[in-house]
Amino acid sequence: MAVVVVIDDEHRQRDILKTILDDEGYEAHTASSAEEGLALIKALTPDVVITDLKMGGMSGMQLLEAIPDDSLQPAVIIMTAYGTISSAVEAVKKGAFDYLAKPLEKDVIVFTVRKAAERMRLLKENIRLQDELFGKFKMDGIIGGSKKMKEVVEIAKKVSPTAVTVLIQGESGTGKELIARAIHYNSNRKTAPFTATNCAAIPDTLIESELFGYEPGAFTGAAHRKIGLFESANGGTLFLDEIGDLPLLTQTKILRVLQDKEIRRLGGKDSVKVDLRIIAATNKDIEKEVAQGRFREDLYYRLKVVAIELPPLRERKEDIEALATFFIEKYNKEFGKRIKGMNDAAKKALMEYHWPGNIRQLEFVIERAVLMSDTDMISVNDIKSELRLPHGKSILDIEIPDAGISFEELEKELIRQALIKSNNVAAKAARLLGMSYKTFWYRIEKFGIHASAKENELP
Repeated sequence: MAVVVVIDDEHRQRDILKTILDDEGYEAHTASSAEEGLALIKALTPDVVITDLKMGGMSGMQLLEAIPDDSLQPAVIIMTAYGTISSAVEAVKKGAFDYLAKPLEKDVIVFTVRKAAERMRLLKENIRLQDELFGKFKMDGIIGGSKKMKEVVEIAKKVSPTAVTVLIQGESGTGKELIARAIHYNSNRKTAPFTATNCAAIPDTLIESELFGYEPGAFTGAAHRKIGLFESANGGTLFLDEIGDLPLLTQTKILRVLQDKEIRRLGGKDSVKVDLRIIAATNKDIEKEVAQGRFREDLYYRLKVVAIELPPLRERKEDIEALATFFIEKYNKEFGKRIKGMNDAAKKALMEYHWPGNIRQLEFVIERAVLMSDTDMISVNDIKSELRLPHGKSILDIEIPDAGISFEELEKELIRQALIKSNNVAAKAARLLGMSYKTFWYRIEKFGIHASAKENELP
């Protein structure tokens, strides 16, 4: 229910407006002077204020200027006689929502107040969502009490207020994008866009048009202008995940963007200035890539003004229980379950596993366990099917049992592990298994396994 304050030194006018607003379902309060109204506004924080322009003492214009200027300032509607409409227009220029010309008409009053109340509802919802979003990515909300994660958080805190480029390195599934988002939402760019793209998931032939955009006629099929990611992220942060997979020519162009702060669309003649922060991430050893000529050394040093190394989950095992608890709470809400936690055997199994897919794999294991568990505690039986590849001496560390083994199940497991390690990108998973893309796609369709990329999106 929207709260409305009516301010008018004419008793009859106040009563009429209150009756109309009460009938429409608003919570209406009245004041006989601007001074009294200002006190009500501070006490009630109303959604809408309706005030007469000319009153004894403080005027409606002075009231408008006296209302605290913050994000939840009420929508102010000015009432004015025909001869002073120019003053009401001036009030709108100074921040009033609208004005009502006397004599007042009920339908116009209801329509105007409804618009003002809806505007305030949307504003409050936007503030709530922003607070929720910023709270989600608070540095102290990042789960990890281990020494290595504390070091990561400290570095992220220090770089957030700056505009420096950051290079986040770590295995797939360690939470590189989470750290990038935390840096963005703790910076002075937090209300601007955070744009993320996975460089490994975009074919080499399309990567430049995705990043830089293009003009009509730039190439066959370019019928209209396309704004690239650099432009769409202007004012905010562009997160380039798996930057180690970029072609050398594209690396050269990104280096130029970092140096000159401008881009040129494909087929375009004019340069476009861009103001954005770049955070890059990779699961590759970039220094090794540089040594082998697959990554530009100058771009590497441009990107790693600050470098953050995310540890794999097996090197921060003291965080596993806290992470698992977080995921249990998350999927309790999603599935309407009431799982209280894990028994000791399940905790032990999680601690002893080597987690090749890192946090992403742990989340998948807990998601499935919460969904399938029939009790209020997750047991080792709820997770053991997902932890069947322990770390050992051989590449898979499996032993063929006397009863034999299903080669098809083994193949499915290998494909699933490759997808976890490749962040569910089919083309990358195929490379990990030494398969052609078409062969890999045939296998995942055969087994009914989901992958994020479709065949026509990949080379």
